[in-house]
Amino acid sequence: MTTLPRSEIRPNRKGWFKPYIAGTWQLYAMMLIPIIYIICFKYKPMLHVVIAFKKYNAFNPNLSVWDMPWVGFRWFEEAFRDSLFWKSLANTLILNLGDLILGFPFPILLAIFLNELTSNKVRKATQLALYLPNFLSWVIIAGISAQLFANYMVNVGGGLVNNIIVSLGGTNVPFLENPSWWRFVYWIMGIWQSAGYSLIIYLAALMSNDPSLSEAAYIDGATRMQRIWHVTVPQIMPTISTLLIMQVGKVVSISFDRPYMMSNANVTDASQVISTFVYDRAFTGHRFDYAAAIGLFQSVVGIILILIANQGSKKMGQEGII
Repeated sequence: MTTLPRSEIRPNRKGWFKPYIAGTWQLYAMMLIPIIYIICFKYKPMLHVVIAFKKYNAFNPNLSVWDMPWVGFRWFEEAFRDSLFWKSLANTLILNLGDLILGFPFPILLAIFLNELTSNKVRKATQLALYLPNFLSWVIIAGISAQLFANYMVNVGGGLVNNIIVSLGGTNVPFLENPSWWRFVYWIMGIWQSAGYSLIIYLAALMSNDPSLSEAAYIDGATRMQRIWHVTVPQIMPTISTLLIMQVGKVVSISFDRPYMMSNANVTDASQVISTFVYDRAFTGHRFDYAAAIGLFQSVVGIILILIANQGSKKMGQEGII
């Protein structure tokens, strides 16, 4: 039995770089555009997070950010002593946890329901109807919520829901005036607006499922609910865990337009969130340094929550995102 020389078993890798670049330089050239964009418009502005540790002067355009006086953690300490900050943080957590508990499972259930339908026409029509609200801005959705849930007034009328309640002999419900009812409307409109987008992701995950597993379970005598719980759901669990981790990371962050547009003077105690609090401090009080400190606090807490959720996902047998 003859053995081959080592040089023939492991080919010489010298001189591989030039032929490789000659065949792939076009791909690297195309990568330069998004890389340059990310560096210039994503990473370079992050350097100005130093504003959170400086006394920022917005009325002196000739003074560079780097030349402004350093104050350390002064703005963080001021925020932690501000009762309105803690109230805004509590409202943010309540609204986001409500979205997580009520809104996160909803598109999963919809996707499983549509996946079980045998009619393609009904499935496509339902999917289209659920996805269309995703294109509406929160200005429009806030107007729709006012038309639906406004108080009933004699000789004037009100929202559709209260009109139906009063016509059936019930009493007027202050959906948009009572903080508890306002949160309910906030969550319902959020589910209606965002469920269609998540639905597409889950339907795509369901389309990649192996149908032979469900067929084998059917032959073994499993009911439809047993096949869904023990076959369908485990196959899309990686997608569910990934989206859940991303959602958990946003618990302390909240968009500005949704609570701002749906809010009114009667529910300020429930609608004052971190984003509106930062807006008031930055653009009304010209406290850009203070607002930057709060924004940095949100980002750090969000990263910590993502890491915790990722570790929890791995301990439960999922891959996680990191």
